[in-house]
Amino acid sequence: MRDHHLRVREMRARAQAIGGWVREDDPASVVRRVFAVQAQDAVAARLGIRARGRDVDAEAIRAAYEDDRSIVRGWFMRGTLHTVPAPDVRWLLRLLAPRLLNAGGRRYRELGLDEALRERADDTLRHAVATHGPLARTELTEHLVRLGVEPVGQAAFHLIRHAALRGILVHGPERDGEATFVLLDDWLPKPGEGEGMGQEPESAAVELARRYLAAYAPADVADFAVWSGLPLGLARTAWRSLAESGASAEYAGLTVPARRRDDADADTDTEADAGAPDVRLLPAYDNYLTGYRTRELSVSAAHQHTVWPGGGVLRPTVTVDGLAVATWTRHVTGATADVHVEPFAPLPTAVRTALTDESAAVSRFLRAE
Repeated sequence: MRDHHLRVREMRARAQAIGGWVREDDPASVVRRVFAVQAQDAVAARLGIRARGRDVDAEAIRAAYEDDRSIVRGWFMRGTLHTVPAPDVRWLLRLLAPRLLNAGGRRYRELGLDEALRERADDTLRHAVATHGPLARTELTEHLVRLGVEPVGQAAFHLIRHAALRGILVHGPERDGEATFVLLDDWLPKPGEGEGMGQEPESAAVELARRYLAAYAPADVADFAVWSGLPLGLARTAWRSLAESGASAEYAGLTVPARRRDDADADTDTEADAGAPDVRLLPAYDNYLTGYRTRELSVSAAHQHTVWPGGGVLRPTVTVDGLAVATWTRHVTGATADVHVEPFAPLPTAVRTALTDESAAVSRFLRAE
């Protein structure tokens, strides 16, 4: 059983480009590979892309967000901020947003945001950004205040998020370290006729399941449902469709794509010494640690409370071939950026050596932020 768990973890780590010396060449390739990078913390999202890239620096990630617009940050799976490939934004919203908006009904009522006010807010935010260009949350809030929305509290945030889920707004360029919002249809070109996913949620759910398997397998349908936030019934239908079409196969009671792209020799760094540990510094809330229903394959039971201390916190971790062996913190002061690692247990010499190199790379990345 131990060998089986080890093999599953290795396969997952390679799929996520954090093991087997797999790295992608640029930010867009990273995001396409893992499909969605957890992004409620913008710096953590950039660190998650860096961890999976080959010499990917902060400027390359900024350019992917803002110049190429090949990756986009928004509310998608589970209603959580993720960075996803730009071509996938619209079909993801068609699939996920109606459920997220419906699930938010109780919170809207608690905040006094009835349907009429939400519609007026959508129009107001659309007009404000069309008139003034990219606007930060505080600037959008000033426009919402004119509708009677309280300037403090959660009402303005939920109205901005509502407009994003409706496909009106999307995260745009950062300004002085703060996210701004732009009009989705201005920021990303609309697909041509016949391009993109269809309107049917069933076909979109199958595509989402396919993307999940490519990035997270071996996994099961419960993992997919937890990660995506889709109802279990729809998740099961999509999962079954992949199997019936021959797109997926069974592996030791779990599901994998019928052809694993990350099993190819080309994915392995030929410069890496055989058997050398693959050490990565993963950021807080990394998708590798949130992509499954259970955690025991990535974090041993004895250390799960250290990584998940409670209160919705998921700490940055050091992984070796996909297994968490430490937590880490970043300390940035002016032009100085330090990484402090707290191992769960004494680390082997080879891991310590690789960790020194990886920590130095993270420090350089943070200094350039």
